[in-house]
Amino acid sequence: MAHAAKPRSVLPGFGLSLGITLTYATIIIVLPLAAMFLKTASLGFDEFVRITTSSRALSAYWITISSAALAALIDAVLGLLLAWVIVRYRFAGRRVLDALIDLPFALPTAVAGLTLVTLFAPNGWYGGVLEPLGLKVNYTQIGIVLAMAFTSLPFVVRAVQPVLESLEAEFEEAARSLGASDFQVFSRVIWPAILPAFLTGTVLSFARSLGEFGAVVFIAGNIPGLTEIVSLLIYIRLDEYNYPAAAALATVLLVACFATLLAANALQAWHLRYVEGSR
Repeated sequence: MAHAAKPRSVLPGFGLSLGITLTYATIIIVLPLAAMFLKTASLGFDEFVRITTSSRALSAYWITISSAALAALIDAVLGLLLAWVIVRYRFAGRRVLDALIDLPFALPTAVAGLTLVTLFAPNGWYGGVLEPLGLKVNYTQIGIVLAMAFTSLPFVVRAVQPVLESLEAEFEEAARSLGASDFQVFSRVIWPAILPAFLTGTVLSFARSLGEFGAVVFIAGNIPGLTEIVSLLIYIRLDEYNYPAAAALATVLLVACFATLLAANALQAWHLRYVEGSR
């Protein structure tokens, strides 16, 4: 009895594919990270601790983390609303709105920063209205939060949108036929289904905001202790040719971002288990 032939893979053989993947990962990811860690190791433990726990560095950590958390919170609310509107409603300009969601990915972040600075300047469209009311955005932490929120918003929308699109209307109709209100349908049928994706998108938004530089550098003003984030401090150390100090600060930021991405991967794994368990 003849054996059925194995289906041919579109990609090359396993060895070739794995070799190309590992080569790319080594050149683009592993070697630069190894160089940074080696530069950090040249400091010694005591010097590393002194640099990374200085008052200026601690202040930069706090400004970065608190701003990223606020930006992620803003993105969580706006991202969920945008995903809901795009999926559940049909209106003129819907496709344009859907395309604009990805604009922060395509737009250079420096351009986004310059645009925000212009808009919130005293003679800008927004600043001209806000500053007479005593609300200053440029060169404050508010500006940092807005810049981070702008560049990381798509993560929440694109995480929630496909889950909303995949939800079957029968479950909502069944809940309404049993007398459930709109709020009960959302809280007991829709929300549990989109929660893992929502949390994943929010965590990715937070991780993206932690490492933001281009959009923040123009609007922050780089005031130590007030508007200086870790990325700006690293840039300053590089500009001073203090490469070991820049590498030490970059290592701390890298570990924080990596831990956040691990949390996002754990949420994605939870989401997959949730979907498989609900089938």
